[in-house]
Amino acid sequence: MRKPWVLWTIALAVTLVSAVYQRMTGPTYPVRGHVVLGGQDIAYRLERSHETGAEQVVQIRVPDASVTGEMSWRRYPSSEAFEKVPLARKADLLEAALPRQPPAGKLEYQIRLFRGEERVLVPPQPAMTRFKDSVAPWVLYPHILAMFLGMLWSTRAGLAAVTGGNTRVLAIVTLALLFVGGFVLGPLMQHQAFGQWWTGVPFGWDLTDNKTLIALAAWGFAAWQLRGGRHARVAVVLASLVTLAVFAIPHSVWGSQINWR
Repeated sequence: MRKPWVLWTIALAVTLVSAVYQRMTGPTYPVRGHVVLGGQDIAYRLERSHETGAEQVVQIRVPDASVTGEMSWRRYPSSEAFEKVPLARKADLLEAALPRQPPAGKLEYQIRLFRGEERVLVPPQPAMTRFKDSVAPWVLYPHILAMFLGMLWSTRAGLAAVTGGNTRVLAIVTLALLFVGGFVLGPLMQHQAFGQWWTGVPFGWDLTDNKTLIALAAWGFAAWQLRGGRHARVAVVLASLVTLAVFAIPHSVWGSQINWR
């Protein structure tokens, strides 16, 4: 059996990689990229999440004063025609504003830049942004911490099961963290942001809620298998792998949204 600190180090590394991957592949992570216009490289970073309290200002830095542009947007999902808004120049910035939307309202938008006869699209495919109400820090940060620690303890429990260590306490702590983070603080955050407590099965297909439900069910089964002093190493390993798999799904996929159709 490996030394505990080695297993904790491995578990922490796996958890950090999983958290970064989930964040960077999620639908709320900013769209980044580069385009070339007039021989100049133009970098962009477009936000895909915004609070309902104000318009979402979209900016792109283009020092060349001969470059102009416009922004097209429409509600998503819908078959509405795109609204077009000219970009205003403020020093090196070209900017326009997306109108405020109610919680869970989505807009798709795209920028066109012009320089003489040249034009480029930013980004190549329309970006999507979702509006949400603000979430209180006393809900947001404990939720993030509980889910991160739940993933950490889950991975550590799986490693303990594989290496012949004691899994009982690790499994119980994992179950408790996932319950508090996903079924106490998670619904509170969902309600504050979008006005709904739960959008997973049986009320919807929000993958964030559903993957939390699957992970908790897997650890509930593992904890049940551990009753009476049993080792239940197979159940613990399976629960750890299920948790790793479902948390690899990008955050906020199939999340709350208004169907404008």
